[in-house]
Amino acid sequence: MKKETRLAHHPRAKLPRGNESLVEPVYRSVKFTYEDIASSLTPEARDEGFDYTRDANPTTRQLEQLTAELQGRDDAVCVSTGMASAWLAALGNLRAGDRIVCFLESYRPIRVMVRQRLSRLGISHSLPSVHDLQGLEEIFAADETRCLIFEAPTNPMVQVPDIGAITSLARAHGVSTILDNTFGGLHNHGQFEIDYYIHSLTKYASGHGDVMGGVVIADRERLGELKPLATNMGATLDPGAAFLILRGLRTYALRYRRHSESALALADFLSGHPRVERVFYPGLKDDPGHELASKQMGDGYGCVLSFDLRGDGERAWKFIDALELFATVASIGSTESLVAPVKLYFAGDLSEEECARAGIGDNTVRLAVGLEDPGDLIADLEQAFAAAFG
Repeated sequence: MKKETRLAHHPRAKLPRGNESLVEPVYRSVKFTYEDIASSLTPEARDEGFDYTRDANPTTRQLEQLTAELQGRDDAVCVSTGMASAWLAALGNLRAGDRIVCFLESYRPIRVMVRQRLSRLGISHSLPSVHDLQGLEEIFAADETRCLIFEAPTNPMVQVPDIGAITSLARAHGVSTILDNTFGGLHNHGQFEIDYYIHSLTKYASGHGDVMGGVVIADRERLGELKPLATNMGATLDPGAAFLILRGLRTYALRYRRHSESALALADFLSGHPRVERVFYPGLKDDPGHELASKQMGDGYGCVLSFDLRGDGERAWKFIDALELFATVASIGSTESLVAPVKLYFAGDLSEEECARAGIGDNTVRLAVGLEDPGDLIADLEQAFAAAFG
């Protein structure tokens, strides 16, 4: 064999029977082959085989199976980002003339998807408050309402929806439910009758701020309708990204617990601080969502909190700029702690009246608590208060 031919056809190392790698390999191949054409036509090949990575990939498949098991459902479809998972779940349930519902308090890109993008496809929308169950039922009663997409807890104001009541209303009216469970976590909220769970795997699943991914999790029948759409959309998760997320998930339980414990410690500190008007975190016993979150979430109250400073937006910006251990970014789910001015980063699509209804002020700040020592984080908050208020 000539060298040029050998370079195109590498020799392959095969592990002996019973000899396996401890860490799963990364299948970077775009294309997969069969022994012969007949082998590619068997039911096993059709249901479990691999042809092209846009359709399926062994590394990505492992991540899909793991996330589905953690969430307590049959199966999953991984995609390139969390927003891709939202689009996939929404488009798989909607057509022109339908109505989608999301809450006013939702994540800004979800509101933009619903109000600006889906509306161009002939899909109408409603944005009630997350706490307005009566208004929600009236919207569900409309014939054209097909789908609800919501978060638990909400981003960025960490409001706690009554998932049981919401899903009961939805089922009574034949409305599909999509829960963005990124804040809640892969291990929470599986007990509810949710049709589709979506997650940004970019956040706490991977946990290190160095990879992007998303997933839709559901029962096998529902996913059977979504998988062809996912393949056709082409928002495929790269196998290398899938591997990094799998690696991050090995420490997920430890990280989530530490994030949550530290978030509660910071919320306790802020709730008693003279420079703080109010704190939004369901782990606090006086938070309006505490009792509900205690019933719905099995392990901690989440890793994110928001609060209002005493002062205006300029004072809030001074406080944020003075922080040394918190990076100013519009994201969550890193080992580092993160901070964001809520109105600037998450409410650009809302009117002043809508901001007021959502509880968002110029002085509202969001913290995504990292893995640092909570005492160091509290000390950093204290020095930033001193710098901002003099």
